[in-house]
Amino acid sequence: MNNKPLLEDLRLYCTVVRRRGFAASARELGVSNAYVSKRIALLEDALGAKLLHRTTRSVSLTEQGEVVLQWAQRIVDDVDRLAEAVSAEKMAPAGLLRVCTSSGFGRNRVGPALAALAERYPAVEIQLELLDRPVDLIGEGFQLDIRVGAVREPDLISRRIARNERVLCAAPDYVARHGTPADLAELARHRCIVIRERDQDFGRWTLTGPDGPETVKVGGPLSANNGEVVRQWALAGHGIILRSRWDVGPALARGELVQVLPAYRQEADVWAVYPSRLSSSAKVRVCVEFLEEWLCSASGVSDRVG
Repeated sequence: MNNKPLLEDLRLYCTVVRRRGFAASARELGVSNAYVSKRIALLEDALGAKLLHRTTRSVSLTEQGEVVLQWAQRIVDDVDRLAEAVSAEKMAPAGLLRVCTSSGFGRNRVGPALAALAERYPAVEIQLELLDRPVDLIGEGFQLDIRVGAVREPDLISRRIARNERVLCAAPDYVARHGTPADLAELARHRCIVIRERDQDFGRWTLTGPDGPETVKVGGPLSANNGEVVRQWALAGHGIILRSRWDVGPALARGELVQVLPAYRQEADVWAVYPSRLSSSAKVRVCVEFLEEWLCSASGVSDRVG
């Protein structure tokens, strides 16, 4: 190692990895591509290691780059927490907060909540990304993931902030034309509109009914990776969907959709997922607490949990 790496170069390196390229990082930071390239080269020189494989379109980590990323994120986070800890407001929420969630839930629930949060805490800068795919929370640089459904990563911390369940439903027109399935197994013979959820196997629905959990393989002529498109197809009578009550509750109440096999349900609680304990970050803590209160008061999401 020739020199000690600079903190800002480590921060820039984390951005390059998160954005998967120099150009996107330069746009986010408001600097030139040449500046980003120069600082990464200086960081590699300081550490005496090649950190990135570069192509014309993206970058990927070398083996040494993986190690440096873990340390760089830890160092940058520790410095940010240090600044918070010694602030005049005694851990008042401040700084950049990067949040991700799925697109439908983000637009309809999380987005409005974060706008209200920004009004209450003007020193917090909130970046929200809507992603209908599994997210590498640490690797992509997010401090908080608001997730509908199961949390499987053992290295992350999760807190349930709202009760929720998914139910089977279809338009009255579909039921009139195709009938109602008598049991869960009969769904395999129906037109089911499948969505690729973060926490589900594509085309396999597991629901809990009178005899406990059951799994059925479903399919149909239509599938998508967006919940709002799936709901619109169901409203148009194209098939049966498995969707959260927060999403289909209003349509069920208006009679635009009817519940199918009402004895069956799928647990899909809303979770706040984060890599570090809430006590270590004021901005993450207040965001999680604010979202819990917000979702408790929002129609279509059930009772708050402690």
